Amino acid sequence: MDDEVIVCRCEEVTAGEVRAAIRAGTRTIAAIKKRTRAGMGLCGGRTCARLMARLLAEETGLPAAAVAPPRARPPVRPVPAAALAEED
Repeated sequence: MDDEVIVCRCEEVTAGEVRAAIRAGTRTIAAIKKRTRAGMGLCGGRTCARLMARLLAEETGLPAAAVAPPRARPPVRPVPAAALAEED
């Protein structure tokens, strides 16, 4: 995968940026997310987590099965305060 290929469409993070983060010492998907913002967009990493895991495995020499998946996080949506207020 070329460095110019966009890995995370939501945050527009490229493969080169992910590789640079890995070469700087990140060794987990969560650490890559913190360093690059890949996986922090609207999709929550559903489209880019596999690509980040693949790049992590390639750069570190780990087998793909050894790369821990990112923690699942439920989608959160803003709600108006009135929806949470109790009516008498």
